[in-house]
Amino acid sequence: MNNYKLLIQYDGTNYSGWQIQSNAISVQQKIVDAVEVILKEKINLIGSGRTDTGVHAFGQVANFRIESELDLYRFRYSLNSILPNDISVLKMEKVDESFHSRFDAKNRSYIYLFCDHKSPFYNNYSYYFPSISKLDFKYFNKISKALLGPHDFTSFSRKNIEIEDKTCEVKDIIWHKGKTISTFYISANRFMHGMARTIIGTLIFAAERKLGEDYLLKVLKEKNREEADESVPAKGLFLFKVRY
Repeated sequence: MNNYKLLIQYDGTNYSGWQIQSNAISVQQKIVDAVEVILKEKINLIGSGRTDTGVHAFGQVANFRIESELDLYRFRYSLNSILPNDISVLKMEKVDESFHSRFDAKNRSYIYLFCDHKSPFYNNYSYYFPSISKLDFKYFNKISKALLGPHDFTSFSRKNIEIEDKTCEVKDIIWHKGKTISTFYISANRFMHGMARTIIGTLIFAAERKLGEDYLLKVLKEKNREEADESVPAKGLFLFKVRY
């Protein structure tokens, strides 16, 4: 059995997220349909993880297995010619048959973009937040340390998630103030649904009110989504990189 790994970029604006759904258009479905048109056989496309509705990706990873050997250059060219313009397969390679894009992933990272002025060019890819440049980014980076390490992130994930173990190990959080675009970066071994955007919204809430690390630790301890603040909009979030 041949196993093929794909590195994918997509603009999530017009999709219900990565995962196939029965009543909405997803990125995964678009890629599966395109691959099956070329191969003329059914495949199981495994993604490194879900992204929510409207979330983008610089570096989503997926894999599928088939019996036949592919000409990687020709196949990727054909695949990109079928896929819509908001989805692109950047790289494709043959990997060990045992490789699993989700279970073998060791670290995932996301970035979030803020724009301090209304812009038609950044509108679909950043959160228009005029006061972001007035906030203290040193303070952001200071209080964010409370979330580093392994914690139960129930308070930062969507309610009624079926996953019982909500422990994630956050390895890095970095805030960077730019002249026009400011960024948030986070990496962890895994993420719960809605976790990254809820962390950002809660950190902004804390920074605006000068709430310290104790506040964030209390939110974690409560294991209650109502203790955290509102999530920021999906359109500013990008799955940046998946490491194996």
